[in-house]
Amino acid sequence: MSTWPRLFPTLHCDSERPSSLTASALKTVRTAVSVPENELKRWKRIFEANSKVVNGEKFLDQESFVNAIAPKDEFTKIGRAQFGILFRVADTSRRGLVSWEDFVVFETVLKRPDADYWMAFQYFDADHSGYIDYDEFRSTMSANIGPESIPFDFDCDWVKLYLGKKNGTHVLGYNEFTQLMKGLQGERLRQAFAYLDADQDGFIKPDQFKRIILEIAGHKLSDAVIERLPTLCTLSPGQRISYSEVNAFYNVIKEMDMVERILREATAKSKDGRIDQNDFMNHAASHSRYSLFTPMEASIIFHFAGRGVPGQRLALLDFAQLLDPRWKLPHSQYEQYEEQASPAAKTSSIANRFLSSTYSFVQGGIAGAFGATIVYPIDMGDMQNQRSTVVGQMLYKNSIDCAKKILRNEGFLGFYRGLGPQLIVSGVAPEKAIKLTVNDLIRGKAMDPETGRIKLGWELFAGGAAGGCQVVFTNPLEIVKIRLQVQGEAAKLEGAAPKGAVHIIRQLGIVGLYRGASACLLRDIPFSAIYFPVYSHLKSDVFQEGYNGKQLSFLETLSAAAIAGMPAAYLTTPGRCTRLQVEAKQGQTHYKGLRDAFVKIYREEGFRALFKGGPARIIRSSPQFGFTLLGYETLKKAYPWEEKPPSQVATALTSRPDDLSRIRARNALKILLDVHGDVGRRAAAFGKPLSLSNPKLT
Repeated sequence: MSTWPRLFPTLHCDSERPSSLTASALKTVRTAVSVPENELKRWKRIFEANSKVVNGEKFLDQESFVNAIAPKDEFTKIGRAQFGILFRVADTSRRGLVSWEDFVVFETVLKRPDADYWMAFQYFDADHSGYIDYDEFRSTMSANIGPESIPFDFDCDWVKLYLGKKNGTHVLGYNEFTQLMKGLQGERLRQAFAYLDADQDGFIKPDQFKRIILEIAGHKLSDAVIERLPTLCTLSPGQRISYSEVNAFYNVIKEMDMVERILREATAKSKDGRIDQNDFMNHAASHSRYSLFTPMEASIIFHFAGRGVPGQRLALLDFAQLLDPRWKLPHSQYEQYEEQASPAAKTSSIANRFLSSTYSFVQGGIAGAFGATIVYPIDMGDMQNQRSTVVGQMLYKNSIDCAKKILRNEGFLGFYRGLGPQLIVSGVAPEKAIKLTVNDLIRGKAMDPETGRIKLGWELFAGGAAGGCQVVFTNPLEIVKIRLQVQGEAAKLEGAAPKGAVHIIRQLGIVGLYRGASACLLRDIPFSAIYFPVYSHLKSDVFQEGYNGKQLSFLETLSAAAIAGMPAAYLTTPGRCTRLQVEAKQGQTHYKGLRDAFVKIYREEGFRALFKGGPARIIRSSPQFGFTLLGYETLKKAYPWEEKPPSQVATALTSRPDDLSRIRARNALKILLDVHGDVGRRAAAFGKPLSLSNPKLT
C-alpha cells in the first residue's frame, strides 16, 4: 500500500525556521485529514475515471492527471500542456505517477485561499527546504524564460531588495516570495523596455512593444488585440511608444477583472447600452475610493475596443475582444457581403425566419394552453355581466358568492365550462401564440444587435401590435366563451337546458361574432403595450437577467410575468366591456356600441362600474400570464430554435463551472504564468519534463 507523500519538509525541535511556515504546514495537513466525505467521493470519481493501472495499483500519469484537473470550458488561452506543471508539483515522489493519496493531498492544497502562490512556491522550492535560495529562483526562472526571450537581470537592485540573507546565502521565505512574484511582471516589463530602448530616449518601436507584451501577458489577450498591439503608437505623435504607454497597457491587463466589472455595470445602467470614455471614468470614480484608472489607461481600453476610431459610444460586445482571450472575429466583412449578396442566402434567410416564427407560434400556443388550464376556474366573466339596475337580476354578490353558486348549481366541472372551445376550438392557444410571436418578432427587428436594447417607443409598439393582431382571433372566441359561462347559472334559474357553442355560433353569424371588436381592441392593445415592456424591464432591471451571465430561476420568471400582469389587467378593465358581447335579456339596457355602452354604464351605475370585476381580472390575468410566460420561456430554453445564439461576452467572470476544483487548478497557474506566458510549453515541445531538483530541461 502506498504511503502518504512528504509534501512538507521534516521539522525538528531545534529548527531555526520560522514558526509561521510550520503552522501553515500543520494547518494544511489538518485540512487534508478533515476533508468532507462528499468531496472525497467526487475526487475519487475523477481519479477512477482517469487513472491507469500500473503494477496492480491505480495511478495518474501526466496526461491523465491533466485530463482530471484541467477545466473543460477554458476562458483563457492556457494550453492543456501547461497544466502539466501542476503534475510535477503533485508528484512529490518523483516517480512520474500520482497515486490516490497524492491526488487527495493535491486537491486539498488547491482549496487553500492562496493556492496559486502556494503552488508557485512549491514549484520554485526544488529541494523542499521551505525556502527558496537565489540559485533556485534563478535556475527555475531561466528554465522557463528560455534563451530566446528578453533577458532578465537577476542581479538587479529589485531582486536584492526582496532577498534576505541566511548563513551568507540569499533566501526567500514564503511570505517574501509572494510579494516578489506579485511585482515580478512589473520588473520584467521595466527591464524589457530598458533592454529594447537602445537609444535610451524613452521610446521603443511598435514591434518591440508587441514582443514585450507577448512574453509577459500574451496568454491574457485575444489574437485580434495581439495583432493590433503595434497600433498603440497612434495614440501619440511620432509613431513610437513611450514607457508610460507600455506601463499603462500593462496596468489595464493587470486590472482586467476590474475593467470588466466596470464595463458591465456601466453599459447595464446606460440608457442605450453604450458608453464612451467619460462614462467609463465617471463610473469607475463613483464606485471606488481612489482613482482606479488614469486617462491614458482609459484611452487604451477604448482604443482597442473601438479599433482605433476615437470618440465612439461602445457596447459591451465591442469590448469582447479585449475581455475574452479566446475571442475570434465571427465573419470577415467579405463573408458578410457575400452572404448578403447571395440570392440563395436571402431565400434561406426568409425561410429560416418563417420557420422560426412558426416554431415560436407553436411554443406560444402550448404555453397559452398551459396557463389557461391552470387558472381557468377563476376566469369568471359573470361578474361584469350581471346588471345592478334590473330587479331580481343580481345573481352574484361578489366573486366568492359567484364561485359558491357555480359549485352548488353546476358542480366542479362548471368552473371549466367553456374551456373546450378555448383549447380545442383554438381559443387561448392561438391568442397567446399570436401575441407572443408578434411581440418577439417586432422586438427582434427593433433591438440593437450589439447591446440587446430596444427603445421604449418600440417596446410599446411591439406590445400594442401584438395585442391588436390577436383580436381577429379572440373576439369570436370571447363571445362564445362568455355566453357559455353566463348561460350556465341563468339556465338553472329558468329551468332551461344550456345551449352549446355550435348553436351560439350559428345564432350570431360572422358579423355577430365580431360584435364588440372595438372594445376588444381598446382592451388588448393597451394591455399588451403595458404588459410586455413591464415584463421585460422587471426581468432585466429588477431580477438582473443577463448581468454577469445570470439566468432567471423558475420563481423569478414566474414572479416577473405575474407582477407585470397586475397593472396591465386592472388599468384595461373598462375596455373589457363584455356587455356588448352578451345577449341582453328583457328589461336590461341595450347598447348600440362602445361609446353608447360607456355613457350608459357611467350614467346608470357610476364610474366604479367601469372597473367592476377589476380585482377578479387581476386574480385571473396575473397568474395566467405568469404561467404562460413561464411555460414559454421554459420551452424556448429547453427546445430552442436551431439558429445562431445571441451575441454575449462570456469570460471567467460569467462562467459557471460544474467543478470548482478545476477552476482552482487554473488559478494555481496564474502566478507561474507571470514568469512567462509560455511556461510549461517548452518542456512539452521538447517532450521532456522539468526536473524540480534541478529545474532545467534534462
